[in-house]
Amino acid sequence: MYRYQIEGGIPVKGRIRAAGNKNAALPCIAAALLTDETVRLRNIPDIEDAHVMFEILEKLGATVNRLETKGDYEVTTHNIVGSELPVDLARKIRASILFAGPMLARTGKVVLPPPGGDVIGRRRLDSHFLALSALGARIEVDGAYRLTANKLKGCEIFMDEASVTATENAVMAAVLAEGHTVIENAASEPHIQDLCNMLNAMGASITGIGSNILHIEGCDKLHGAEFAIGADFMEVGSFIGLAAVTRGELTIENAAPHHLKMVKIAFGKLGIYWEVDGEDLHIPAHQELRVHPDMGGMIPKIDDAPWPGFPPDLTSIMTVVATQVEGTVLVHEKMFESRMFFVDKLIGMGARIVLCDPHRAVVSGPSRLSGSELVSPDVRAGMAMLLAALCAEGSSTIHNIYQIERGYENLTARFQALGARIERVSS
Repeated sequence: MYRYQIEGGIPVKGRIRAAGNKNAALPCIAAALLTDETVRLRNIPDIEDAHVMFEILEKLGATVNRLETKGDYEVTTHNIVGSELPVDLARKIRASILFAGPMLARTGKVVLPPPGGDVIGRRRLDSHFLALSALGARIEVDGAYRLTANKLKGCEIFMDEASVTATENAVMAAVLAEGHTVIENAASEPHIQDLCNMLNAMGASITGIGSNILHIEGCDKLHGAEFAIGADFMEVGSFIGLAAVTRGELTIENAAPHHLKMVKIAFGKLGIYWEVDGEDLHIPAHQELRVHPDMGGMIPKIDDAPWPGFPPDLTSIMTVVATQVEGTVLVHEKMFESRMFFVDKLIGMGARIVLCDPHRAVVSGPSRLSGSELVSPDVRAGMAMLLAALCAEGSSTIHNIYQIERGYENLTARFQALGARIERVSS
């Protein structure tokens, strides 16, 4: 086990490159099962969740080769061995559920242990199974989820919620189903767009990419392809927050600014801005760091919503940023009922926050944070705690950093290069 040892109060400065999008990499790794030819994936982030996905592939019979170029992998699955995901690996990550669609499409059966992942409230699987059953899957639950299908057939699917991973599972199953599939109320995040574009490169026929209605013409077979994962805009948002709370100056390379329109609006409410140069962002020092009230002097709200709304994965980051900004703001996390509980740790560090209920927190700043002993509960709250520790006075320790490193690549070295005082030490 490892922990982070942090000395706060040091402004960061320099350049940092955004890693590949975690939430695109994981379904794209699973999608390699849809062909027996070689798939080359580029720009895969060097994170725990991706490593576990590759381990599961290997247990299912795939050959996974890590290439010399950083982030590049080749996956070939000539024969799939068995239909049951290994319990120890599947329970490490939420994304193990993403093997349901491709395994059904390729072999007609799969046994899924309950997936693991962040403890941020109830994360229902109903949307996955409703979509897959509409395509012809039969589902039994007996401690594990057993899915079988003689033949998948295209149909009209209206998603009961715009779930990202359920949409991905439905798409991966539908590309090898017989006939035409229409998915309405589909999630449309950039990571889903990446998955659909990868599948098209493999010979699928998906139209409506980027919208909430996807049309898929099923085909008999997909072929190998090469595909590069896009930039992780969640990581970019975290780095913008890092620059703001430490009063630093950063250039973020390969930041995909076209995915940050709503993120820019939210940071703008806190008096934070950046400059765009091609695919790079520059966050200048000496930000205003003042809440911009709504019309009439009303307290503004930062709330999450399905794409293209503000990403729920950044509400934790914005909560910490708001502690360092002059004024009052309401952060409203609508989607997960346990995600905001980490704010009690921020309050313990000196933050002025009122947790109204499991979804809403009123934040008044600026707060003078002090170093503390912290435990990361999930990927995004863990990063938020790291930002709080980096701007706090004194020393902090963060335990359970596995939860942070599941989603962020090589943080210690990357942050040290920016001047942050952070060490990864053995517990």
